[in-house]
Amino acid sequence: MSSVVIVTDSSADIESGLRQEFGIEIVPLKVLFGTESYLDGITMTSAEFFAKLTSSSVMPTTSQPSPVEWAEKYKEIVEKHGKDVSIIVITISSALSGTYQSAVIGKTMLEDDTDITIIDSKKGSFIQGIAVVAAARAAQAGQTKQQVLDLTERILREMKEFFVVDTLQYLQKGGRIGKASALIGSLLNIKPILSLDSSGSVYPFDKVRGTKKAVSRMLEELKAYAGNEKVAVGIIHATNEDEANNLRERVREEFNVVDDYIAEIGPVVGTHIGPGAIACVMYKV
Repeated sequence: MSSVVIVTDSSADIESGLRQEFGIEIVPLKVLFGTESYLDGITMTSAEFFAKLTSSSVMPTTSQPSPVEWAEKYKEIVEKHGKDVSIIVITISSALSGTYQSAVIGKTMLEDDTDITIIDSKKGSFIQGIAVVAAARAAQAGQTKQQVLDLTERILREMKEFFVVDTLQYLQKGGRIGKASALIGSLLNIKPILSLDSSGSVYPFDKVRGTKKAVSRMLEELKAYAGNEKVAVGIIHATNEDEANNLRERVREEFNVVDDYIAEIGPVVGTHIGPGAIACVMYKV
């Protein structure tokens, strides 16, 4: 039976221990501070990024992997696992990055007929990453390519995700909201609760005053989705570890959790979200 290998991009924010445990292959995006270029999660860690972000006068930008980099990763996997390998690629939302398109073009650059399926997750950060981990675990357990694909597509279709940003300035600088909205939000301590729509674009789900109320509103919505059913949960944060741990404990008390993770937002997603963000993603198992 041919092996199934899961590949994703670095914006999935999957920590190295999980990547190694489940054999997840990564293609990194890049973060640029002016002329300085860093590989997301490789030559710049999350902690290093946020320290530089808050001290630098330069607003960072991000860059997707090139098709050549994707093609090289595909070839590397074939060399390692053999020509009968099946490769499943799960990328960040095509509405947020050109990474998916690069992965597709990279496939066309191969001279052989390697079995590669590329999925636009329509998600980002560990919202995407938790689905990647589930797919890799299923592949490692010996499930067929089609079984892994069915599982992945169900999780991506059914999952619910909400995130709260500490400040609107990075969304404003990145062109996601206007200056007036950012100013008013800051003055009134308004915390937007954001989510991702069916196209994979960020949209404002709700807004409340204060992070504590925002987290409670987020959990209220997740409870309406999950009820008492068994769920897998990802708690995601940016320089907000204490809040993430508190949220994890609360989720464990209020939900029927069978699997949970804490993930730290990396440089690429952090460029647009900024420090202090907290998020929760959940799907029924």
